[in-house]
Formats: sequence, structure tokens, C-alpha cells
Amino acid sequence: MPIRNLVPSLWRGSAPARREPEHPFDALQQEMNRLFDGFFRGFDAAPIGAMEGRLMGFTPIVDVKEDDKDVVVKAELPGIDEKDIDVVLSEHALTIKGEKKEEREDKGKGYYRMERSYGSFHREIPLPAGIDLQKAEAAFKNGLLSVTLPKTEEAKQTGRKIPVKSS
Repeated sequence: MPIRNLVPSLWRGSAPARREPEHPFDALQQEMNRLFDGFFRGFDAAPIGAMEGRLMGFTPIVDVKEDDKDVVVKAELPGIDEKDIDVVLSEHALTIKGEKKEEREDKGKGYYRMERSYGSFHREIPLPAGIDLQKAEAAFKNGLLSVTLPKTEEAKQTGRKIPVKSS
């Protein structure tokens, strides 16, 4: 039995509605779909994640690092202009939104090619308590967005190292 018969709704015109990942479990589900796609390669079906990629649009890669002083978020946004990026910081999350627009025109002898691609993205990164909202900074250079979120003095001092003893 072909794999496509197991999930008929994806191939008979009723594709799932487009949605942006708003919850950490949505991101987990996307990652699980990507992992299973590798397993289904070579079978007689398009991977579910491939269908999802066409429906979801562009999703930037985001790195989050935390140390004693601050939380640093870096997002790869190639081909996006600074004016098309929106960074919003709340008490509990950092939201990065934007729109990617690309247009390529190629003219030559006997041919003309025009390609356009558009897509929006929305990433919401949950933050730990104790971020100093007033001192946050964002910089954008060469397609890399860096957001530095300093911790409050109280947050810097709340941690306590616990010694580990062997038994």
C-alpha cells in the first residue's frame, strides 16, 4: 500500500490551514516532522514536512544563549532589510516578526525570466524572569539580528552554586 493512502487528506486538496508557530510545542512538532521526513525519503510519497514548508513560509534560524549577565538572541535573516524587521520585547517573551521580499529579473538573448518570492515570519522566544526591559539592545548587520537582553541585578544574584559530593 503506498504511503500516500495512509494520509489521504494531504493529497486530495484539503491541505491544513496556514499557521505560524506560536507555542513551543508547535516548534517541537515541526522538528519531529523534519526528523520523520528523513525516514520517508525514497518512499512513494512527499514528506509531510515538505508540504508544511510550502504552507508555513520562511522560518529564521534562532540561537539563544544565556550567561550570568544577559541573554543574547541571534536570528539569521538573510535577504531581509532592516526596515522589514519588527522586534518586540515583553516581560515574558521576545517576538521577532518580519517580511521577506525577493524579486529577480534575468534578461538575455531570446529569454526573459522574472522570479518573485514573498513570505512573512513570526518567532516568539520565551524569556526567563529578570530581564531588564529598559536596557535591551538590538543590532542588525549582514543578515544577522542580535538582541542583547541584560538581566536585572536581582536576577544576577539569585542563583546559588550547589556543591556536588560523591557518595
